[in-house]
Amino acid sequence: MERKDFLFASLRTIIGCALFAVGFNIFLAPSELNAGGISGLAMVVDQVLKTGSVGVVAAVMNVPLFAIAGLKIGKKFFWGSFVGMAFLSLFIDLLTFLPRPELDPLLGALYGGVICGFGLGQVFAVGMSTGGSDIVVRLMKKKWPYLPIGFFTTAFDAFVAILTGVVFQDFTKTLYSGITIFITGQMINMVVYRFDYSKVVWIISKKHAQIAHEVGLQLHRGSTYFHGQGAYSGKETQVILTAVKQQQIAELKDLVAQIDPDAFVIVQEAHQVLGDGFLHYSKDAL
Repeated sequence: MERKDFLFASLRTIIGCALFAVGFNIFLAPSELNAGGISGLAMVVDQVLKTGSVGVVAAVMNVPLFAIAGLKIGKKFFWGSFVGMAFLSLFIDLLTFLPRPELDPLLGALYGGVICGFGLGQVFAVGMSTGGSDIVVRLMKKKWPYLPIGFFTTAFDAFVAILTGVVFQDFTKTLYSGITIFITGQMINMVVYRFDYSKVVWIISKKHAQIAHEVGLQLHRGSTYFHGQGAYSGKETQVILTAVKQQQIAELKDLVAQIDPDAFVIVQEAHQVLGDGFLHYSKDAL
């Protein structure tokens, strides 16, 4: 990773850590809830040992995991994890001064999950980590790459939620933390996967050659022909397949309508489109 790219990734990681700490301190900690992971486990340990510093406990728990990260995942992830761990631990303790409104635990679980998940998503999206359970999750993701990262995070965090209820001697905290963990996992998936959504478009038209030409000329997107035949008419035709960015879909539909108002257009969701003009494959990608 080039220095410029690492600095950008580090900046986004720091912002993500700050967002997580805001959600944790304002919405979760007041109701003794957590979003799982090492931060949640540190909250449980702090309750048992009465250390008074969740951030410091989280940092100490991360130490043995960093050796694993360096050996199994590589230097990039190691340093990214170090940046994330350091700032997450710092922000959790530093932002304890934030106001803690009296909220219904359900509201705290919902809003805390959204903010914490969005923050963690920023970290994961640039290939970095906040250390702790993220290291375990990344190792599991490398072993089972076909499963979304939110699945592993949720499974690991479920254990922390159960432990929370046991330590605080209140099973409702497990249930509320479970809500937070579920929402956090969904937000992580949304940030990591869905913000790069593109559109795959099938176009059936008698003017397929002109449409394909204009798609390349105006939208700078390639097209592929598939042989087609009308089931009723029996007439042969060429079906256009093209992939465009989310923000280009309106322009594409307008372009097709101008050339052939009778064209048949099918638009489908797609994410992680790989190739020229889109993303490029990386073995470290989520």
